[in-house]
Amino acid sequence: MGHPTIYPTGATLYNPKKAWSGYTIFQVKGLGALLINMNGKEVKLWKGLQGFPNKILPGGYVLGSTGERNPKYGMQDMIDLVQVDWDGNIVWKFDHNEFISDDGEEPQWMARQHHDYQREGSTTGYYTPGSEPLVDKGNTFILTHQNVKNSKITEKLLLDDKIVEVTWDGKIVWEWRPNEHFDELGFDESAKNILYRDPNMRPAGGGMGDWLHINSMSLLGPNKWYESGDERFNPENIIWDSREANILAIIEKKSGKIVWKVGPYYDQSEELKKLDWIIGQHHVHMIPKGLPGEGNILIFDNGGWAGYGSPNPVAPTGRQNAHRDYSRILEINPITLEIVWQYTPKEAGLIEPLDSSRFYSPFVSSAQRLPNGNTLITEGSDGRIFEVTVDHEIVWEYINPYKGETEIPSMNMVYRAYRVPYEWIPQLEKQTEVEIQKIDVKNFRVNGSEPIGAVEETEVKGAKGYNQNDAFCVISNRESQ
Repeated sequence: MGHPTIYPTGATLYNPKKAWSGYTIFQVKGLGALLINMNGKEVKLWKGLQGFPNKILPGGYVLGSTGERNPKYGMQDMIDLVQVDWDGNIVWKFDHNEFISDDGEEPQWMARQHHDYQREGSTTGYYTPGSEPLVDKGNTFILTHQNVKNSKITEKLLLDDKIVEVTWDGKIVWEWRPNEHFDELGFDESAKNILYRDPNMRPAGGGMGDWLHINSMSLLGPNKWYESGDERFNPENIIWDSREANILAIIEKKSGKIVWKVGPYYDQSEELKKLDWIIGQHHVHMIPKGLPGEGNILIFDNGGWAGYGSPNPVAPTGRQNAHRDYSRILEINPITLEIVWQYTPKEAGLIEPLDSSRFYSPFVSSAQRLPNGNTLITEGSDGRIFEVTVDHEIVWEYINPYKGETEIPSMNMVYRAYRVPYEWIPQLEKQTEVEIQKIDVKNFRVNGSEPIGAVEETEVKGAKGYNQNDAFCVISNRESQ
């Protein structure tokens, strides 16, 4: 599908009466961490502060990175994870995960952080009443990389997703490596076969298999399931998801064992069949206590391409053997796997299946539950951030106006956005909230071209009406023949 050369950017819609208003932070590739208000005004840029993702803390502190490893040697490895104050001064830093000596590069310590991290005090990194991330103490959980060999999986070098817990003074006090739990992931023989031959090989470092590509990691925190006696949901346990294997999982922090898992297959029970295939997902987490939907699992189910298994016409080798060309946001009961709430092409008002792909981000993206029950959605590949009510009404929308300069220059993608309350940023006066009404596209033109009603009209005698529903039926009948 082609894209227009010109389209609206910035804030395009805002209903102050129904939206949960505050500041939104996201990473602008090549620029830095950008903070905007509800009208899309750019109120602060931490220039040069990279973010995978950027997160903002109470008091105007921001987490991010000062640089990225040369992609010739590493894949999505951030050099460090830092906390800066409002003026950009580094007040906390972690980089002592691995000492790296790349050819032609200055040897240095690196965090190798990627995709996610959580500061003590907040399980998800987003605003929850009564649960604030610490700013001057506390441990930090960080998703990192480690190159490993495991002949049970493959003879090739693997890029493994190691999770570490780091104290305020930078000491690693806990680690977990997924390759050591290969037998718990539930791969069948066809998946093991393709994983052995091609564990999602990438050219970085002379070739390594990005076999799981874990892209989110957070603690469960206090929840009703554990309080009712289900040990799988201990508040200290950690939930993560594998983008390449279509797996959601919870690990027991004490033992490291996987105690809850969905995927890699979605056809092995009636509950899974009703859930349908989750593919290439991002940002799985348990909605924190104190927010509507608390205890349920919220996830951006990207669709796209992922999974390991038997070959088929779209996956001749068996790698990336599951495909779907639209996205879903799912809120799932972790006990029954029932879908409690969702936002799909249907809820977006699209005609299925003809234009389902109009709601589609095959990579990046996220979903945040807000205190009023709304959900902030990052449809990342198109740089779109929007807020919907429980009834699926869009009450705020923003389109990132900035395109990349180097990596993907044609895209305005946003990895993940977060909304925080006004009071977290005392350096700014509370912003004026001005309603932005939905544009009537029938009457909106650029550069003076005139809409119908402003030009001379001539009625064609004998012309018959046109029924869009009739046309849809004709199209549907053709497809079925």
